[in-house]
Amino acid sequence: MRVKTEAKREAILDAASKVFLEAGFDGASMAEIAKMVGGSKATLYSYFKSKEELFVDVMHRAAHQQLDPLVDALSQDNDNLPMALQTFGEQVLGFLCSAPTIQSRRVVVAESGRSDIGRRFHEQGPREGMQKVAEFLARQMELGKLRPSDPQLAAQQLAALLECETVIPLLLGIETEMPPDRIREAVKRALRTFLGAYGSTACEAAGGATDPTVEQA
Repeated sequence: MRVKTEAKREAILDAASKVFLEAGFDGASMAEIAKMVGGSKATLYSYFKSKEELFVDVMHRAAHQQLDPLVDALSQDNDNLPMALQTFGEQVLGFLCSAPTIQSRRVVVAESGRSDIGRRFHEQGPREGMQKVAEFLARQMELGKLRPSDPQLAAQQLAALLECETVIPLLLGIETEMPPDRIREAVKRALRTFLGAYGSTACEAAGGATDPTVEQA
C-alpha cells in the first residue's frame, strides 16, 4: 500500500506547473507529468482525481504563495486605509495581470463549460480571498473608516473595479501587457470610485475620496 506524502504531492505540483506552462492545459498529459516526477499515472491519480483537479491545485498554490502575504499585510494595516488599499491593489494586480496567470484564467473559462473546473477554481481560490478582504473591510466599517454596508458585496465590487481596466482587457486580448504605471493609475481610479461609494466622512477628510496615494498634511 502506497503512503501519500506532502513532499510527493509538492513534487507533483512542481512538475505539473512546468508542464502546464510549457504545453498549456490541452497539450499537457498526466503521462508526461508522471514521467517528470519519476512515477506512474496511477500515483498521480492517487493524489489528484483528474487533470482538471491538478490544474486547479497548481493555480491555487501559485496564488496562495503570491497573494496570502499581501492579504495578511492588508489585514494588519489600519492606519491609512487609502494607502493600504492602493498598495494592496497594485500588488494583487501585478500577479493577476502576469502572463501565466492570465493564461491560466483563460483555461478555466474555456473548460468551465465542459467540467467543474470553474466551480473548483472559485471555491478554492477567489472565494477564500474575497472572504479575507471582506473581513478586512468589515473591520474598517467598525472603525468608522468605511460606511456601514455589506462587506462581502463591498469586496466583490472592489475586485470588479480593480479588474475592469486591467485583467479583463488582458483576458480578452485587447491588451497584451499591463505595465506597473498603468496598474498604478488604474488602481487610483478604482479607489476613487470605491471610496466615493463606501468612504466615511473621516476617510474623505483624509483625502481618500480624491487621491488615495496622497496623505493630507
